[in-house]
Amino acid sequence: MAEGIINITEPNFDSVVAKSDKPVLVDFWAPWCGPCRSIAPILEDMAKELGDQAVIAKVNIDDNRGLADRFSIRAIPTILFFKDGQVKDQVVGLANKEALVAKIKAL
Repeated sequence: MAEGIINITEPNFDSVVAKSDKPVLVDFWAPWCGPCRSIAPILEDMAKELGDQAVIAKVNIDDNRGLADRFSIRAIPTILFFKDGQVKDQVVGLANKEALVAKIKAL
């Protein structure tokens, strides 16, 4: 995992996302997903660019099926945007960096 990106699992989800005082972007992905691998460098850039303004995190749905079910993830990549522990927005499929940064800054 790239520096700045947090790997979320079922045990640490609430401490990372629900209790965050910053906006949180969570990428639901899988290692076998081509588009997921394509968006990874964009998220790495965002983590560096945004620094402590936001939390950038990833959930491997193969390893964390419960989280995928909890948020009704049916296609990947799916990116959920959280504020105060609540889903405020989402993007399904590929998106450009500018659009993702704009969504997280809007929170």
